Amino acid sequence: MAKVAILLADGFETIEALAPADVLRRAGEDVSLVTINALPHVTTAHGIGIDCDATLDEYDFGACDLIVLPGGMPGTTNLRANERVCELTRQFMSEKRLGAICAAPSILAELGLLDGRVATCYPGCEGAFPAGVRPEELGVYTDDNLVTASGPGFAVDFGLALLELLEGAEAAQRIAAGMLVGR
Repeated sequence: MAKVAILLADGFETIEALAPADVLRRAGEDVSLVTINALPHVTTAHGIGIDCDATLDEYDFGACDLIVLPGGMPGTTNLRANERVCELTRQFMSEKRLGAICAAPSILAELGLLDGRVATCYPGCEGAFPAGVRPEELGVYTDDNLVTASGPGFAVDFGLALLELLEGAEAAQRIAAGMLVGR
């Protein structure tokens, strides 16, 4: 069982955090919703309040296998403005595993972490992407320890790709079949 932290800031895209959390929990992974806020509550871009499992200061990232950065605005901007999130992003890109969806891969680009990688993002968020990194076709892409997805319509497939990264294709296929997701 892998430990996963989904990092949340006010203004995140609801489905981009909760769909991967659902997929990974169905598979038995230890998933925590971790907010950058001082209190363990966050509000989505669409005004939905979420009680989180921990705050950034409380969570043990040393025991964590994967962090996930959901997109949405101003959630992505709020994550990018947090230096601890930037430190964790650098660390997990170099030593562990990382997932980012929608606008959130722009954080990786701004931190200079996408050189020589394959990554996608929401159309219009690729301003800092190095040339040749972003495929033309929208979707979900895995490049070694990194999974990126283009936007909310890919949230379940993003969750399945994260699961495949952690546990392999058979685990992802089993969960997809149980969810009636063609894969």
